[in-house]
Amino acid sequence: MKPRTTAAAARRCALLLTASLTALSLTACGALGSGDADDSPDARVDHDITVGLLLPDRDTARFEQFDYPLIKERIASQTNQQGEVLYANADGSKEKQSEQFRQMIGRKVDVILVDAVDASAVAPDVRVAKRAGIPVIAYDRLAEGPIDAYVSHDNELVGEVQGRALVNALGEKAENKKVVMMNGEPADPNTALFKRGALGELDGAVDIAASYDTEKWLPEVAAENMRKAIKKVGAGNVAAVYSANDGMAGAVIEELQQAGLSELPPVTGQDADLEAVRRVVSGTQYMTVYKSFLLEATGAADMAVAKVQDRAIQFDALAQDDVDSRSQKDIPAMLVPVVALTRENIEDTVIADGVYTVKDICTPAHADDCAEIGLTG
Repeated sequence: MKPRTTAAAARRCALLLTASLTALSLTACGALGSGDADDSPDARVDHDITVGLLLPDRDTARFEQFDYPLIKERIASQTNQQGEVLYANADGSKEKQSEQFRQMIGRKVDVILVDAVDASAVAPDVRVAKRAGIPVIAYDRLAEGPIDAYVSHDNELVGEVQGRALVNALGEKAENKKVVMMNGEPADPNTALFKRGALGELDGAVDIAASYDTEKWLPEVAAENMRKAIKKVGAGNVAAVYSANDGMAGAVIEELQQAGLSELPPVTGQDADLEAVRRVVSGTQYMTVYKSFLLEATGAADMAVAKVQDRAIQFDALAQDDVDSRSQKDIPAMLVPVVALTRENIEDTVIADGVYTVKDICTPAHADDCAEIGLTG
């Protein structure tokens, strides 16, 4: 991943902001439109556009709850309520996603946003779209093939944040403490970035006693792998677990509890799923990585509209990074910063951003834990 010089400056600016960054704040950092002439509202601009949105699964709660509604709302607001979103979810099947992709092409959508189930498998569909003159923007996960842009978070930074949190949690003599790594789906290019970032913090700092890949990010696969790790390492010897996302973290924690541990080791996560946030409150999950759904979704919608309307200055202002896939170099990209969510900053992150309310998080079962950290209201 090779950020441009302007991108590095933008990211440094963005990282100084809180997790409740707004689109206006990003404009101040140069991440959104620069106010040039071709970005101003123009009655001659065609707002009657159709965006095809392909999301990968329903197991990851954020896709249905946040990403789709946010993108739909943003497309409407950016097109005077004339633009529409055609949405399809692949339910974890690369074959189903390919069929949905071809249907979008057949319906002659103006642009496709795709969060690929399998980065390599989607490449032929991207090529078909290219021949049909339909731009393709990879969303959340990098896809192979001739994509026009990529919108996600700094995924290597996600792994760094997770790994650093574990090292800090383990404290003194961390290098002698056994850590289990529960990585994501190998076909997902983000998995390699998460892992690389985490290993940059964990290698040499802890004893990585076992490491597993998790097919399709399935919690049941993570549970099976955790049972293997417990058998190999010993439940009482597991000092921490690097879990690449929240769904797997929940399965890992259940297996540790089933193993009879009275005090759970620190476990990481990612996505700030509601159940994960509740686990952080209760102390069963050490942390999760909060990635602003608002910034990622609205950024992708803005980029899609700018691409269709041929607003080059706005598009370039959004895509201030570049990344490489295995099939393409220097892909224009927008990489949104991330935040480590812990018991200490829940109010300043997911609550401040309106992702969840205190009532959502602090159910009767979590009332005492919420009171302990001052989360009331």
